Amino acid sequence: MLIIILAVITIEIFLVVGFKDFYYGSVETELENGISISVDYFKKFYSSKTVEDLVDENSEENEILWSHINSEIQILDLNGNVVSDSIGVLPSNPVETADVKGARNGKRVSYVGSSNYTNEMVMSIAEPLKNSSGEVIGYLRFISSMEEANKAILKTTLTMGLFGLVVVLITMFMSYLLANSIVKPIKELTSVAEKMVDGQYKVRSTVKTNDELGQLSKTLNTMAEEIIKRDQIKNDFISSISHELRTPLTSIKGWAVVLKGADKEEKELINDGLTIIENESDRLAKMVEELLDFSRFISGRIQLEKDTFNITDTCNDVAKQMKPRVESNKVDFINEVKEEKVLIIGDENRIRQILINLIDNAIKFTSEKGWVKFQAYKEGEYYSMLVSDNGVGISKEDLAHVKEKFYKGKHSKSHSGLGLSIADEIAKLHNGKLEIFSEINIGTTVKVSIPIPTPTNSKEEVNE
Repeated sequence: MLIIILAVITIEIFLVVGFKDFYYGSVETELENGISISVDYFKKFYSSKTVEDLVDENSEENEILWSHINSEIQILDLNGNVVSDSIGVLPSNPVETADVKGARNGKRVSYVGSSNYTNEMVMSIAEPLKNSSGEVIGYLRFISSMEEANKAILKTTLTMGLFGLVVVLITMFMSYLLANSIVKPIKELTSVAEKMVDGQYKVRSTVKTNDELGQLSKTLNTMAEEIIKRDQIKNDFISSISHELRTPLTSIKGWAVVLKGADKEEKELINDGLTIIENESDRLAKMVEELLDFSRFISGRIQLEKDTFNITDTCNDVAKQMKPRVESNKVDFINEVKEEKVLIIGDENRIRQILINLIDNAIKFTSEKGWVKFQAYKEGEYYSMLVSDNGVGISKEDLAHVKEKFYKGKHSKSHSGLGLSIADEIAKLHNGKLEIFSEINIGTTVKVSIPIPTPTNSKEEVNE
């Protein structure tokens, strides 16, 4: 607003000055033309006359010199005394204005100031009158009142001022609307953000515009929804992991109490108890390991110990390692690892971790007399590893989220919700990908693709 007001004032000042110059210039031009005609006429026809001849009110020369202009006309002698005035006023003092002084020096200069006998604003121009010999015999002075011009300038100034005021008021109104349209949403967004900082994530912004503020409002609301969603997932995870940890701990403690009171002769009871304690301890250790891995991935502290290895051998080793687990669950295990030497660069233990996790999940969600198939083969520039089963499958709703951190499926056998998330992270660290295909009550296939390095890339990565 300050810039606009200053701009309007500056423009008006220039316009008023321009109008003043125009009006004053018009009057000055009229006086110059009139006095030039009179002086030229005097030179041609009356240069032999004296000043006394010109001041004779009844002389023909007098009528000719005054008749063509409406301005006040004065004739001055060499000393600047007014000897004749068209309005009949003869000042007692000599005229010493700028136009008269200029005429004495042979220059045409206009004078603007107060009249010495009417006190009104006038403009005057004086020219020397020369006789036929070239001698100055007096001065001809044309005077024009500036009252009309000043009134026109004042009227123009008031009109421009009123126009400028209207422009400023309109601009202020439009600026207020514009500022309010920006400030009001910003205040609301700030208020909503402050409430969210205070933990009130259910509050929502109501700003709905098609500009950047509307986009910011949508982003803020989306962020709040994601925070609530993540917070709920975190709470579910804490609840779930607490339950999962409590179950093996309860079992371990319960059997420890039983074994403490058992007789030495009850070998079968002792063996069963120790086996259960061992299994539950393994399950507990696996949960803790998953939590540690997850923590490392989140903090970015996970580092792969890369080396060149034959991934086919790794797949065969995992298949042998998981076979007893499959048999104990009375599930048919189909091993279709293609026997071919395929060298990749990566962390072999982390690849093992992916495969063990996937096969363990497939066994867990497959009922007795079902089957789990493990396939591995070279596929273009990737080495593909697939774990399939004919288990319960995954619903479309869950399938879109199973790789998310903390996401726990609705199935009763779902645990911490970290296994697939960690497997996906490991695959990405190897520049690979993990894909899941599933249909409810039909089965699930998880495909892990790890890139096979070219000879050039292989050397570079090993050097790294």
